[in-house]
Amino acid sequence: MVSYVNSGTVYGINSYIIGVETDASSGLPAFEMVGMLASEVKEAKERVKVSLKNNGFSIPPLRITVNLSPANIRKGGTKFDLPIAISLLISLGEIKQTNVEGILFLGELGLNGELRFVDGVLPVVIEAKKQGFKKVILPMENAYEGAAIEGIEVYGMEYLIDVIRFLSLSEEEIKEEYQTVNIDLDDLFTNNQYDYDVDFSEVAGQSELKRACVIAAAGFHHMLMIGTPGCGKTMVAKRIPTILPPLSYEESLEVSKIYSIAGRINKFDSLVVKRPFNAPHHTITENALSGGGNIPKPGVISLSHRGVLFLDEAVHFERRALEILRQPLEDRKIVISRSTGTFEYPSDFMLVAAINPCPCGYYPDRNKCRCTEVQIKNYIGKLSGPILDRIDLCVQTEPIEYDNLTNTDVHNESSKDMREKINKARAIQAKRFIGTDIRFNSEMSVKEIERFCVIDKKDEAFLEKAFRTMNLSARSYHKLLRVARTVADLDDSVNIQKKHLSEALNYRMSSLFM
Repeated sequence: MVSYVNSGTVYGINSYIIGVETDASSGLPAFEMVGMLASEVKEAKERVKVSLKNNGFSIPPLRITVNLSPANIRKGGTKFDLPIAISLLISLGEIKQTNVEGILFLGELGLNGELRFVDGVLPVVIEAKKQGFKKVILPMENAYEGAAIEGIEVYGMEYLIDVIRFLSLSEEEIKEEYQTVNIDLDDLFTNNQYDYDVDFSEVAGQSELKRACVIAAAGFHHMLMIGTPGCGKTMVAKRIPTILPPLSYEESLEVSKIYSIAGRINKFDSLVVKRPFNAPHHTITENALSGGGNIPKPGVISLSHRGVLFLDEAVHFERRALEILRQPLEDRKIVISRSTGTFEYPSDFMLVAAINPCPCGYYPDRNKCRCTEVQIKNYIGKLSGPILDRIDLCVQTEPIEYDNLTNTDVHNESSKDMREKINKARAIQAKRFIGTDIRFNSEMSVKEIERFCVIDKKDEAFLEKAFRTMNLSARSYHKLLRVARTVADLDDSVNIQKKHLSEALNYRMSSLFM
């Protein structure tokens, strides 16, 4: 008898429904599995056989063939254990084929029949809903992840025997004895999005740097911080997620899909509701940054989608690793090519980098710094021109003064206060770009800059003088206007004024890079 059970898999960022077909017939006893399977899927037959034995089901000496279709998609992971076991039991006559219609199964089996946590559940459940499935049976540890998708019934099970019993009941009996797993999405987003243990109110001084963070967060501009060791660059960077606007449900699903595929969603967790923040060490490899493996899993670049990628001591990263950032910064996605195919992951992140001004870190204080001009140029020059071209704001920090650390009467602006300003500017941008694919000022092309960056007539002369005096390139000119547009939005100004242009000019790339 041939049985058919539905399951699913993830290939790159895309998810697919996989049919598990099992035939148990007379012949030389064997247990064969086909369908372009990874090694962990091939091992499933041993886990399934022992699990069934330990739950009271004996497998007669038959020729068993399991096919995972479509056969042209490579299947990996341990999520096929449960559907293979159910499909085999149908072939052996223990479960009726009609009882599994409209149900999708995912889960790894322990040798005692325990259902264990698997990766990549969320994107498969999303695909199952699209294709009209009514129910999904998952390990209990994955149930809250699947329950984030509304419109499909999710049941969490702890043991194989629980699933078998579930499939033996009528619809009325299921409703009486089993409850679907549900989560309160409103509560999840309301109570967890800003559950941080850091706050900008803890940062003493550095008013210019904080202002640059507000501008960067409001327009989603990439930012570079230059300053001496210990002046607070890392401290500030870690607090940037606390001022970013909250993730929407759609954005949360995008991020959660990536984290689910990468195996970064913890047991019994649901969606990722905080803006991602990743700060890789400068020894990180190219594959870890971009995504590695024969079938690449998301790397740090993709894991930073909709959040912040912070490169501390950026000049110490390998040059080849830094150059990987060029495509994601431009296209907001990363494309990885392997012999098995081409994989595309979203990577729309805000880049924040921090460096010292020279090898010793104390330039331009010549009382401490003995670095030559050539050494400084070579040190800073480790950041290539194409990377620097994609950075909108450059801010030079100053050492913290003693009074800033000891004066308790000074009110340091909190993350909440800064976030309110940013949310107002984001609302203006949302209204401005309605009906387009653009979400932030940093994404404006030349066409949008000409349309939305309107400058008061009396201030055009100032901009022209700055262009000629500072010898700005066309790229620098457009970058300046994007930043000025964000500054004007923070000031709730329809047109860009001289003061907005002046502030944007203040954040131009340092002369050290020229």
